[in-house]
Amino acid sequence: MRDLTSDTITDAVIATMRDTKDSRLAEILESLVRHLHDFVRDVEPTEEEWARGVDFLTRTGQTCTPTRQEFILLSDVLGVTMLVDALSNRRPAEATQNSVLGPFFREDRPRLADAADISAGLPGTPLFFEGRVVNREGAPVTGAAVDVWHSDSDGHYDVDVPGQVDTAMRALFRTDERGHFSFRSIRPSSYPIPADGPVGELLRATSRSPMRPAHVHLLIDAPGFQRVTSMLFPTDDPYLDTDPVFGVKESLLESYDTYAADEGPCRGLTDVPYTLLRHTFVLEPRAAR
Repeated sequence: MRDLTSDTITDAVIATMRDTKDSRLAEILESLVRHLHDFVRDVEPTEEEWARGVDFLTRTGQTCTPTRQEFILLSDVLGVTMLVDALSNRRPAEATQNSVLGPFFREDRPRLADAADISAGLPGTPLFFEGRVVNREGAPVTGAAVDVWHSDSDGHYDVDVPGQVDTAMRALFRTDERGHFSFRSIRPSSYPIPADGPVGELLRATSRSPMRPAHVHLLIDAPGFQRVTSMLFPTDDPYLDTDPVFGVKESLLESYDTYAADEGPCRGLTDVPYTLLRHTFVLEPRAAR
């Protein structure tokens, strides 16, 4: 513990943790120390640069509030959130793939009947959504809980819409005996992630766009199956290849078909042009313990 050098300090720090009772914690901390020390040896930051890094992390923590998690946002834009998701949710190609949960999921959402309108009267192009939940053999999954939430036509979620008190553009549905669920809402828009804090500074310093492509979030949970946290992106969104949180997957691209009011499968249900979105979600069985 004395006269430590850049070559010996790593093992000395790890040695101080040898009495850690939780073996998994010990494993994580040893790896963290080794990788962090290797990072410092690799880039050899100056004391001024290290202080700037500490200041960045300090301000990241200070930006967090009950409704904003800047550290999760930092994890998102560094690709760590999607990396953890990819390692935790390895699925065959035919199963619906996971994506990031995002910061706008809420437990206090209404449970609504099939085909309900969840737009709360907010303006925008009408969106009709028709979904099916099936197993890998194509058989319907009955009674699956399906959470949906998305932004409005200006890219705002209900918590950010000025004057919006009640929930909007979010609800909980249950699949019927056909594995079917549906709802009506408004078409979501692309939007910027919060860029007025430290994470925004990082994006600007690296010349990255804060814009997320438009999407509808879905969280599907059914007994005996792996829970799916996913989202569906329009195939024609201009930000698909620059998503700052790396959430886009080819299998999650879907055609947002637009029809005139008197055309298409939903003709007569609205007097203005509308968008129809259809998708089948394939669940993977939960592994036996």
